[in-house]
Amino acid sequence: MSGVGKKIADVTFKAGRTIDWEGMAKLLVTDEARKEFSNLRRAFDDVNSQLQTKFSQEPEPINWEYYRKGIGSRLVDMYKEAYESIEIPKFEDTVTPQYKPKFDALLVELKEAEQISLKESERLEKEVAEVQELKKKLSTMTAEEYFAKHPELKKKFDDEIRNDYWGY
Repeated sequence: MSGVGKKIADVTFKAGRTIDWEGMAKLLVTDEARKEFSNLRRAFDDVNSQLQTKFSQEPEPINWEYYRKGIGSRLVDMYKEAYESIEIPKFEDTVTPQYKPKFDALLVELKEAEQISLKESERLEKEVAEVQELKKKLSTMTAEEYFAKHPELKKKFDDEIRNDYWGY
């Protein structure tokens, strides 16, 4: 297998194993998103399969004698010489060193944002539960029960009454 082709095939194979397709699928909520996600996964698998088969095999050697018999040795020798003089440059990865530190920094930011989001989500869920509880009890709740949960409002109203401020 050629060096560049093998490297591409290896990278795509590893990428296919490290993608959490099921985890991502659980996050989708609409049917359209699921359909698009399914198309993406199918396309990824097709490309990965093609790369595995296309680049995992060495090309068949050219049968120069076969062509010499049919075309003539002078023209075939010229093509053979040109073919053998081709040098395929080695791939040098200059992009990864540039993006890798940025990507790692973004991953750290992502984890921090995820933790903040989870904490905020917890806080909001508690707040929603409190509002739902208040909604259920609102028709039968007394002012004293409400003020027991919100002492800052009781203080505000007491101050207004004490200062003889009635809102006009």
